[in-house]
Amino acid sequence: MPQVRRGFLGTVLIAMGSFTPAYLPQSSPFWPLMRWAHLDNIPAKIAGTLMVLGGVSLLVSSWFQLRPWGPGRAEPGVQPGDDRQVEAYRHVRHWAVLLIWGAPFLLAPPIFSHDAYSYAAQGWLVHNGISPYEQGPGVLPGGFADQVAWVWRNTPAPYGPLSLQIQHLLVDLCGYDPYLSALSMRIPALLGVGLIGLLLPRLAAMYHYDPARAAWFGTLNPVLVIDFIGGAHNDSLMMGLVVLALWVTRKVWWGWLPGAVILGVAASIKQPALLAAYALPLVHHPWRRLAIGQTLDVIARAMVSIGLAVGSFAVISIWTGLGFGWLNAVNVPGLVVTVSPFTVVGQGLSLLFGWLGWSSGAVEAIRISRSIGLLVSAIGVAVMAVTTARRRPMAFTAYSYLLIALCAPALHSWYVLWGGLLLPLTRPSTRVLRVGVWATVVLLAYAGINLAFRNGALSLGVAAIALYYWQSRNHDRTGLQRFLRRPPPTKE
Repeated sequence: MPQVRRGFLGTVLIAMGSFTPAYLPQSSPFWPLMRWAHLDNIPAKIAGTLMVLGGVSLLVSSWFQLRPWGPGRAEPGVQPGDDRQVEAYRHVRHWAVLLIWGAPFLLAPPIFSHDAYSYAAQGWLVHNGISPYEQGPGVLPGGFADQVAWVWRNTPAPYGPLSLQIQHLLVDLCGYDPYLSALSMRIPALLGVGLIGLLLPRLAAMYHYDPARAAWFGTLNPVLVIDFIGGAHNDSLMMGLVVLALWVTRKVWWGWLPGAVILGVAASIKQPALLAAYALPLVHHPWRRLAIGQTLDVIARAMVSIGLAVGSFAVISIWTGLGFGWLNAVNVPGLVVTVSPFTVVGQGLSLLFGWLGWSSGAVEAIRISRSIGLLVSAIGVAVMAVTTARRRPMAFTAYSYLLIALCAPALHSWYVLWGGLLLPLTRPSTRVLRVGVWATVVLLAYAGINLAFRNGALSLGVAAIALYYWQSRNHDRTGLQRFLRRPPPTKE
């Protein structure tokens, strides 16, 4: 298919463009070759930036053209999980498209992020008997620490204990080679992508939503392709296990019990997975009325589910020997300035107060603004827990993840995937999908601008915004026309 080939060309260009100073550490083994070939100058930086920005444009264009148009609801009379729905997904073969698009990233340096280098350095610390919860990578000078971005070299790890032990295992398997160890962090990320690609469409079919559309929006989403495969973020394995827990829960009425245990394993990769534990018992036992008896039953089931998730997380924490030291590093992600809405507001107020001469207000503005964001997310999740979750537990899970990601002190595109991947399970409207599509493009545009800025070619990144906007606007207009030309779906 020409759309698949175009997307493949896009990821090839992104992979080639990753060999630029923007995200390539000075200790990378590629630098001697690049200097020998005179690729460490300004023209090479501009060429690399153009490759990445053009590659993103091709990938987004291909994604748009592969979209299965239509209302997306299951066919009337088709039961959840019916083979006809699953067969529709198999016929599209999104897994094959994902494999083709992701292949160029497998041997490329980490894309749009230095996190994989930090993972490798943390695994190296564990190998040397040093807890990453107590020391940063800089405590062991050498090849592993040199790869880590300077801002993270002396900070403890905020990740779950199982994630750190997996990193340790991969460092050992790679013979303690710093670059190969960082590259190997794609192995658990690919496992997560595999679980998402295999189970998300089947879950969507169980909820009467077209699995082809679910696979298109979730599995083939360019942010997933670039961040989970290219960036090798451990969020991929976390979300793969979350999707597995949701699938096990939906499969049988008692599946929420093993599902909660799986969530505990997912939380030992990254802690936000625990949020879904509340929703699991509500899948087969919805909270239909606010009567005392049913409310107490819901509370009891929720406590069991949360207890199993937290308990399995605690067992893994003790078993790994790393304990709960991550509690000392919960503020680490917020050490860098990102596009988190509350951080941006705090930064703006800080600059304003500084200009007005109110130094104490300038210092406290960011902290207070971030605290308000955390409070907003906590209140929002609590409200949805007694409203949305009662009848739509998957909607509660998806929107709670999105709310937490948007209100957190730090926001990255792979954080948005926590809830974004689960949107197809909420049977979203066309409007919701449209917002999701635009959000995908905005996140990619920000990543492209950031890379262009690091390469000293900010103007190219700004110019690319116009291209991405034109693509999205054209897709939005054409998609709406195609949708309106189709007959309305028959009521079930």
